[in-house]
Amino acid sequence: MEEQQDYKASSIQILEGLEAVRKRPAMYIGDTGERGLHHLVYEVVDNSIDEALAGYCTNVDVTINEDNSITVVDNGRGIPVDMHEKEKRPALEVVLTVLHAGGKFDKNSYKVSGGLHGVGVSCVNALSTLLEATVKRDGKIYRETFSQGKVTKPLEELGNTTETGTTITFKPDPDIFQQTTVYKFETLQSRLRELAFLNKGIHLSLSDMREKDPETGKVRHEEFYSTEGLKEFVTYLDANRERLIDRVIYIEGEKDGIPIEVAMQYNTSFSENVHSYVNDINTIEGGTHLTGFRRGLTRTLNKYAADSGLLAKQKVDITGDDFREGLTAIVSVKVQEPQFEGQTKTKLGNSEVASAVDQAISQALSIYLEENPKDAKQIVEKVILAANARNAARKAREMVQRKSVLSGSGLPGKLADCSSRERDKTELFLVEGDSAGGSAKQGRDRTFQAILPLRGKILNVEKALEHRVFDNEEIRAMFTAIGVSIGTEDDSKALNLTKLRYGKVIIMTDADVDGSHIATLLLTFFFRYMNELIKNGHVFIANPPLYLVKDKRSKRLQYCWNEQQREAAIEEFGSKNCTTQRYKGLGEMNPEQLAETTMKPENRFLKQVTIESAAEADRIFSMLMGDDVPPRREFIEQNARYAKVDA
Repeated sequence: MEEQQDYKASSIQILEGLEAVRKRPAMYIGDTGERGLHHLVYEVVDNSIDEALAGYCTNVDVTINEDNSITVVDNGRGIPVDMHEKEKRPALEVVLTVLHAGGKFDKNSYKVSGGLHGVGVSCVNALSTLLEATVKRDGKIYRETFSQGKVTKPLEELGNTTETGTTITFKPDPDIFQQTTVYKFETLQSRLRELAFLNKGIHLSLSDMREKDPETGKVRHEEFYSTEGLKEFVTYLDANRERLIDRVIYIEGEKDGIPIEVAMQYNTSFSENVHSYVNDINTIEGGTHLTGFRRGLTRTLNKYAADSGLLAKQKVDITGDDFREGLTAIVSVKVQEPQFEGQTKTKLGNSEVASAVDQAISQALSIYLEENPKDAKQIVEKVILAANARNAARKAREMVQRKSVLSGSGLPGKLADCSSRERDKTELFLVEGDSAGGSAKQGRDRTFQAILPLRGKILNVEKALEHRVFDNEEIRAMFTAIGVSIGTEDDSKALNLTKLRYGKVIIMTDADVDGSHIATLLLTFFFRYMNELIKNGHVFIANPPLYLVKDKRSKRLQYCWNEQQREAAIEEFGSKNCTTQRYKGLGEMNPEQLAETTMKPENRFLKQVTIESAAEADRIFSMLMGDDVPPRREFIEQNARYAKVDA
């Protein structure tokens, strides 16, 4: 009772300024891991892109400095530095220290603006040990410096200039980003390339001062620029697929004050790859703009096919999914006041957008089909082929479910299940081969860990028709063991997670070339057929140790996951006094070793599989697992420095 009586006015904590951001950073940037770290860069770049959308900026340059700080330079108007009437301090300081302060909240300054959480650069300031803002405007150069959201050096005038623009340099706070403060070039590269496609005519660049050519001294640098925008984006994503029609169908217009841009291309594959954006934000959960696109596409193609008589002899019913088989499309809209919903706040909820996109697609696509009858016929024939393939796949899925019912529990015979039925606490290990499966079964904690051994390499689903996928024994076993299903009643392709049996699905393969290939095949399968598992954070990769270093004198053992750890262990034990064992397969470990290093939650290293950019992931999978060899060879040559090949 005493504790309750102590609850009074003084107990109410008021977080002033940016203290709330430092107290609960994940509320503002998503998380404090690798994703949140890179999100800081996106927030600063989004400000520069907003200037470009308003017509005042043409260049945005991002640099990863040697100390992992970031510098973003643009040639926009420059953030205002005059005194803010209400706050009685420079506008630059207000923008950098007050949440929800900035020009994007004034409709006269920006018609639309990017940035997912709307917290902008002030949030970056709060989560940085150093932020230095340099502004060029009104013929002068100004600078102000901050740390953890507080001013450390007030606004000062540095000199004269004929240029305009803003330069922001910031260093993330390691107390906030405890997992890592190291930026990945590839992650930023993917986002800047995406922004260049989404905003044609804007020059973006990325430089990495940490990587210099030993011979020339040049730093790693890449430029991003697109003259045709989404048309080039679709061509880039479809580079490794065989085109069905020669040209990209491009639609650009404005309906009800909403700028709409769509580019789409049909290919000979049977996967749908539609990516949607709102104000440059990748809406991975879709929303009303995607609903409008699908509705307009289905109705228009269906009407054309019926009017032209191409469906007259077709016996299988055509569904909306069939019109999107083999379709790669980008749907981009600019909305003045977007309303986001969904688990990750990346689902557009504005109802008026659906009808606007629907109308824009219907009108433009109808004209295209009438003017290009040859392309239209090829698309409709592809739709009919997709309908027949879907029908075969539905029968294969029904067969999987029938077999499950006839076999009692329906679980695969080789599955060693766990006793717990608490989904969030259970784990399923997908293990390569019977040998490793045997060790894993003996070493596991039977309460919450289940083991499913897989025989050899599973089917490459990137190249296979859907009904072939469901005919595959190993894939059927995974569907049944995991407990998910793909809808058959409405022929929907949505994954049903209501009967998901495990909170974690862990891929555990050998640390060699074959093991990596099997892991890649499994990831391709999950990306194409169980994407919702990845999106909801259920898929992981186990990380078994590569070496065991033994001290011959003291009999001490040291497991090592990389070369640096191995060298450190040898130095600690003395090179003459130790032996090194290289684990090439999980089967080389006894059950106790496998459990201790790779399966016990308190000791193991799990990598969670996430999708930062769905469009880039789609391109990489189609390149690595598709039929086109030259792009795959080029990718391997470029990334060979990251690979470890077994001797």
